[in-house]
Formats: sequence, C-alpha cells, structure tokens
Amino acid sequence: MKIHYSDILGMEKPVFEEGLEYAKQLDTQDPIASYRLKYHIPKQENGQEFLYFCGNSLGVQPKSVEKYMLQELKDWQNLGVEGHFHAKNPWMPYHEFFAEKLAKVVGAKPNEVVVMNTLTTNLHLMMVSFYRPTANRYKIVIEKGAFPSDKYAVDSQIRFHGYDPATSLIQLEPRAGEETLRMEDIEATLRQNGEEIALVMLGGVNYYTGQYFDLEQITKIGHEIGAMVGFDLAHAAGNVQVQLHDWDVDFAVWCHYKYLNSGPGSIAGAFVHQKHLNNPDIPRFEGWWGTNKETRFQMGPEFEPMASAESWQLSNAPVFSMTPLLASLELFDEVGMTKLNQKSRLLTSYMEYLLGQIDSDRIRIITPSSSKDRGCQLSIQVKNSDKALFNAITERGVIADWREPDVIRVAPVPMYNSFEDVYRFVTILKECL
Repeated sequence: MKIHYSDILGMEKPVFEEGLEYAKQLDTQDPIASYRLKYHIPKQENGQEFLYFCGNSLGVQPKSVEKYMLQELKDWQNLGVEGHFHAKNPWMPYHEFFAEKLAKVVGAKPNEVVVMNTLTTNLHLMMVSFYRPTANRYKIVIEKGAFPSDKYAVDSQIRFHGYDPATSLIQLEPRAGEETLRMEDIEATLRQNGEEIALVMLGGVNYYTGQYFDLEQITKIGHEIGAMVGFDLAHAAGNVQVQLHDWDVDFAVWCHYKYLNSGPGSIAGAFVHQKHLNNPDIPRFEGWWGTNKETRFQMGPEFEPMASAESWQLSNAPVFSMTPLLASLELFDEVGMTKLNQKSRLLTSYMEYLLGQIDSDRIRIITPSSSKDRGCQLSIQVKNSDKALFNAITERGVIADWREPDVIRVAPVPMYNSFEDVYRFVTILKECL
C-alpha cells in the first residue's frame, strides 16, 4: 500500500487504490475498527455475515443491549414499582441519563436535549411552540422531496391554523436536470419570501439524495428574515457533526433507530435552544412530566415548566424503549463524533472511488461528491428504474434499500462497516451489472 490511512485522512480529496488487499490494510490501520465487534451483524442462513449497508434505515444491534435490557427486566421482576427509585438505573429520572452523552452527539448543552416520544410526534410538539403564523407571516419552507412524514406534519399544521398548504408551503426544488439543492438557491428563496415566512423546517440530510444541508448558514439566513428555524435530523444525528447550540438553531427533532442503533421504532429526541427555555411567551402542549420535578408529585393544578427541554415532555419514561439507546450511547461516547466522522469521510469516499471505476451507464451517484455536503449515505440512481439490479445484489447477500422510483441507498456506517465490506459490495454490484 503506497498511502497510509493517516495520510489519506489529511487529504481534502482522498486518493485510494484498488484491490482487496488494500481494503484489508486500511482496516488494519483504522483506529476504531474494533468497534465492529461490539455489534451483531445480521447473518445469512449459511452463517456468513450479510454486507449490511442499511444503517440509514435501521442500525444493527449493539451486543451490550441484551445486558442492559435484562437488567431492567430483572429490576422490574424483583422490585416492581420500587424500581422507579431503587433499580440499578432508577426509572423515575431515566430520561436524565441521556442528556450529557446525547448533547455531545448533536452539539448541544445537556439542558437543551430530551429523549421522548417518536420523531413526528416531537415535530408536531415543536411546531406547536415555534410555528406561530400571523396574517402576514404564515408560510413554512421545506425541501421538495422531504421525507413524507415531514410533509404530512407541516401540511397538517398549516391546515390546523386555518391556512392552505397550496399557498402557505414553499417547497425548495433543485434546478432542472439536477438532483440536489444549491445553497444559493435556498438563500434566494428565503430572502425573496422573507416577510411571509414563519418557519424554515428542513431535513438535515435528505433521506433520498443523501444531501447534507448547510444548517449553520440556513439558520443564519432564516433568523435574518425573521423566521424560526428547525430541522429534522433523522438522517443526520449520529451521522454528521452538527453544532445545534452554536449555530443558534431554534429546535430540532430526530429518531435514534438509524445511525444511533436504538432498535426499531424506538424513542426519539428533541432539541430546544437555551434562549427559548425560560421564555414564558412560547406556548406548548403540556403534560405532567414537563412540570417542575421538585413539585411534580404534589399533583398541583397548575403547570410549572422546567427550565430545560424536559418541559416539552408529556409522560414518564418508556424505559424498555429507552434502554437500547442507553447501551448505544455508551459506545458513541467512547468513540466520539470526531473520530466517527473522520472514518465516515474516508469510508464513503472509498466507496465513491470504487463505484467510479465501474464502466457502466446504468448507474450514477446522485449524492453530492463533496464530503462537506453529505454524510455516509450514497444514493445510486439506476437507469430506467430497474429494480432488477437491487434484487440481484440482495440475492448475493447485500442488505441495502430501494427507494422509489429509482434509487439504491447504501450507507457505509463508520461504527461497524469496514473497508473490506465496501470493496466486496462494489465487487458484487459490478458483477451484477
């Protein structure tokens, strides 16, 4: 191997070589390669591991989850209701165990994040607080092609306030013949409609194209035009480095079952900037777990919000849904987002390089080629919407996913995917082509 892992890491545009031995050598030099052993990689009937590239849809299970879950089951079995106070991880303050570690993942202060509900529920709760339309300022901006649940949520919020999505929803579209949005076009749309925009609400990483938006700049422009700014980080949390507090983002929501490996349909998360936490003018839907925990069990008739993102909680912790996340965040805290993103950049660039060596007009990558504009997902567009190629690689032991009408989404996740995984995937794809 001519170029060392650390040398490639320092390159603005990494340079790679071909061959299986090269991939294996990169793995031997990868400082976080051992973390793959801390996860269950799904296996085929013959006992061989799948090439699992679907962490952008559902992450694999950390091996420590079983131990964590058994502890909660044991405490429930032995303590019953007393587990709220005397379990190894007491259930009463269970949501508090996540704050510091999760804050590091999303670039926040511990009092700005909370683990609760599911993603779209949290999005609705945040829009109750931060989408406050007036006669003159009532529009929401979203990217066209956003995840459908986001579109449904903003449409329904617009209708709830008595407006029509046909005239109150601005959808950002790529230029003709292009697949992704340009920052200059986003800025132009925001400034041209600035006096009418109440809320800018984009996905941090677009689920279909894999494009990572410039959240810092979008937030800055959104605030300059007088709008609130929030993001759905479902495909960004645990994938790209974000600094929600420093970027002055008003709110964000995300799920944990993709890159944060917390299990199917598990608990979600939310961020509210510190500047909003003590603002009595911000409305919210209230529930007993958001009131002052010091007086909560006095069962008083008036809601007294905590001065943290916890005040948006409605109910007590669903412990069994939260437990896998507790196990997962231990691993993220050990590795840190900086090391994860360094490997992610190399691993995704390596996949992009190998795909570029395939001589075929049947496929093309629609994800931005610049590392700063993407996470670890590459979206491979297949000519003529031909799903036969996806079916063929699936039969060969690849787990990716197909998104209508014509994209195979592949996510080389740095926590547990290897350079050899990437090499073998591209080899199979090339053979199937």
